[in-house]
Amino acid sequence: MGIIWTIVLGFVIGVIAKLLHPGKENMGFIATIILGIAGSFLAGVIGQFLGWYRAGEGAGFIASVIVAILLLALYGRIRQR
Repeated sequence: MGIIWTIVLGFVIGVIAKLLHPGKENMGFIATIILGIAGSFLAGVIGQFLGWYRAGEGAGFIASVIVAILLLALYGRIRQR
């Protein structure tokens, strides 16, 4: 059940990031899920580095969306080249 929850939450985070980020990215369903999961993972790593989260603790929803938006902006710049 944990994998399904990760996929669903990754999808929701990815969709919110795509809605909040200006511009149009032609990303499919799987890429959106990967974007959300990567945003959540990196938010957790950054939060642990800054002392916001302990090891094994998941990142917050807002932090995950913010990092997913940053990843989406990075994706847009790389794709532009």
